Amino acid sequence: MFWPVLLLPLFYAVESHQVIVDCNKLLMGQFMCPDPAKNHIDPKTQQLRGCTPENRARVWCIAAQDINCTETGNSTFTRELPCKWTNGYHLDTTLLLSVFLGMFGVDRFYLGYPGIGLLKFCTLGGMFLGQLIDVVLIAMQVVGPADGSAYVIPYYGAGIHIVRSDNTTYRLPRDDW
Repeated sequence: MFWPVLLLPLFYAVESHQVIVDCNKLLMGQFMCPDPAKNHIDPKTQQLRGCTPENRARVWCIAAQDINCTETGNSTFTRELPCKWTNGYHLDTTLLLSVFLGMFGVDRFYLGYPGIGLLKFCTLGGMFLGQLIDVVLIAMQVVGPADGSAYVIPYYGAGIHIVRSDNTTYRLPRDDW
């Protein structure tokens, strides 16, 4: 006789309230960027589509459940994310040129450094020592294209992000120092 009363809360529907907010002010965990339902990776550059020379790309994001954006009227919105602007220089091509034709400076001509390429050509790659140094520097991605772009590397490949320090960088001492 009491079982219908016990099952009543199971059939009670909770009403959800849609919240309308400016989605550019959402906190971490209230949105997902980029939206996994959309393909944001450009197969030619292996970076986010629309990556600019300022290393920023505008991608579609999705807000959490029950959050609507004032910009679009639904749960999707756009946000700028960091990316690496590429101009068509492939890391594997540069590395192969450096290993096999680096003594003639072909790798530096490919990257847009004709002066260094001519110097390597005239000195046979700096007596092969300059060629070896260039192979290491290109493999570590310290030497890049002359136009300031990044190498074309697979999106989940061996891309390196170099962290540099300057006078405003504060280093914490380790306990064992």
